[in-house]
Amino acid sequence: MPVNAESSPEDEGDVDGDALPINELFYSLQGEGKLAGTPSVFVRTSGCNLRCWFCDSYHTSWEPTHSWMSVDDIVDEVLTFDAADHVVLTGGEPLLHEESVALLNELADYGYHTTVETNGTIYRDAAIDLASISPKLQSSTPTPDRDPDGGGEWAERHDHRRIDMEALGQLVTDYESQLKFVVTGADDLPEIADLVERIREQTTAAVSDDEVLLMPEGQTRDDLEDTRTTVAELAMTHGYRYTPRLHVDLWNDAPGT
Repeated sequence: MPVNAESSPEDEGDVDGDALPINELFYSLQGEGKLAGTPSVFVRTSGCNLRCWFCDSYHTSWEPTHSWMSVDDIVDEVLTFDAADHVVLTGGEPLLHEESVALLNELADYGYHTTVETNGTIYRDAAIDLASISPKLQSSTPTPDRDPDGGGEWAERHDHRRIDMEALGQLVTDYESQLKFVVTGADDLPEIADLVERIREQTTAAVSDDEVLLMPEGQTRDDLEDTRTTVAELAMTHGYRYTPRLHVDLWNDAPGT
């Protein structure tokens, strides 16, 4: 159910109870990470505190669109997908919204396994079964030559915000987690290794190389043709795990997948 119609902030007042700006709500297969291939309901919130130049959810960040839905209505919609017992809360940056906590807790009450896909800059105390943390590397910064908006205003703001060690450490400490890095090339690997070591120093939890996932950058099948082999070979060389983008392989860049 795509619900990404244009909406203004005051529309929230028409919704009873806690509400979230929802860009899409749909049923598909988890395409990335440890649970790749798992049938899941995806709840995609709109709004993000970062602006990666390669964002594959452009209408949640660069040009956010959404409709307001109450937490109860979101849960009711999730319940219509009888085959799924996994829910993925994604974005944008879903933990930007305090109301995500209420949604996650209510989904847990119904027995759903919850994955939260986050950039790792915000911590929330919520019912999270898997924190899928994707710290953003220097290569994600929207420099003037890689700015989808064309203005270059976001480069400094994005670079300043993209890593929050305290939030990363707390997420890894409190939740089962995976560290999922979008890799644009071999030049990203030294930064990944350094960041993984800094996270290990920040947490009492064990962070194995098997929980460090390298994912090729690419929004379409053609994009992945250029990157997947390189990233797979980098994972083998450094002992990290490779993760595909299964939804792209299956459905290319179609919305609601």
